[in-house]
Amino acid sequence: MSFEYETEKREFVRIHTDIPVRYKFLSRSIPLESEGIFEGTTANLSGSGLLLVGRIPGMSWIPGLLMGEILIGVNILLPLMDAPIKALARVAWIEAFQKGTDKCAMGLRFKEISKENQDEILKYIIKAQITR
Repeated sequence: MSFEYETEKREFVRIHTDIPVRYKFLSRSIPLESEGIFEGTTANLSGSGLLLVGRIPGMSWIPGLLMGEILIGVNILLPLMDAPIKALARVAWIEAFQKGTDKCAMGLRFKEISKENQDEILKYIIKAQITR
């Protein structure tokens, strides 16, 4: 018996990096009881999204996040930049919560990001690869 596996194809290079992120949950269809700004970090970053390690207000939010009914507005605080990178992202997947914490890993895919902000991320990734 033979199996064929499709190789993963990414549009952008991804780097493992630990960058502060401020984020907010947004929805037009679901009333959100939490209007706060949360803080987390990236585990990796690419021109098309990031792996965010942070909190969600509760387990009941997971279906809305995974179905794209709740989006996440992110401010990525790249080193040596005056202004944060702003983007709107949807949750592609959520990994199990870290034991003993209320943090989980969320794979975010950019839904809206300006060309300038995406270019800043790509420049950061290139510089990070060169200096390794």
